Amino acid sequence: MCALAGSAVKYGHDDGRPMGTLDFYDSDPERYVDRTFGADMSESMGRFVRHLREGSRILDLGSGSCRDTLAFRDMGFDAVPADASEGMRRVARERLGVDVLPVEFSSMDLEGFDAVWANASLLHVPSAELPDVFSRVRSALSDGGVFYCSFKHGGFEGERDGRHYTDMVPDVLEGLLRDSGFVPIELWVSEGSGFTWTNAVSKVDGHRRASHSDV
Repeated sequence: MCALAGSAVKYGHDDGRPMGTLDFYDSDPERYVDRTFGADMSESMGRFVRHLREGSRILDLGSGSCRDTLAFRDMGFDAVPADASEGMRRVARERLGVDVLPVEFSSMDLEGFDAVWANASLLHVPSAELPDVFSRVRSALSDGGVFYCSFKHGGFEGERDGRHYTDMVPDVLEGLLRDSGFVPIELWVSEGSGFTWTNAVSKVDGHRRASHSDV
C-alpha cells in the first residue's frame, strides 16, 4: 500500500477515538484503490522477477488493490495476495473477484513461498518491530527465496497523513536486512507517485535460516 498525495484524510472516529493506519485504509478503500491502481511498478517488478523461476509462488504482502497480484499472475506467477485491511480485501473481492488472505505483519505465520513482494507496505511498521516482521518474512520463504520491499526515502518516523510511517535510506535498510538473515542483491532510490523511495531486493541467507522465534 502506498500513500496518497493530496487525499482527504479523516483523523478520528465519530466517537473521538484516534484513527490508526488500518483505520485509514478501511475508511474509504474504494477511493484509495481508484487513486493507486494505475501506478506503474514495471521497473521495480522487473528487478524483482528476474531473480525468480517460472511459475514461482509470490506472496504479495500488503496487497492493497491487488494491482500487483494481477500483474504477477499475468506474467505466469502464482501470486497470493495478503492484507490486514478488511476494506481492501472486500474491494478486491467485489471488484476483481480476488480472495485476499487476512494477514497482519506482526502475527504472520506463513511458509512455502518462493518470493515475497512488499511494495510500500512494511513502511507502516514501527522501526522497533521491523526486525521481527522481517524475520517472519524470512520464515515464509523457501531456501533461496527472494524478498522485495520499499519504503519512503528518508529518516522520518512517526504519524503522517493519518498513518504511521517508518522511512528508510539504503544503508539503514541494508543493515536491517543483513541482521534479519537476508543477503541484499540490489538497493536503489527511485521516484514514483510524487515521492522518493528506497527499494531493496534480497535473498534468504542460506547460512542463517531460522524461525522468527529466534529474534
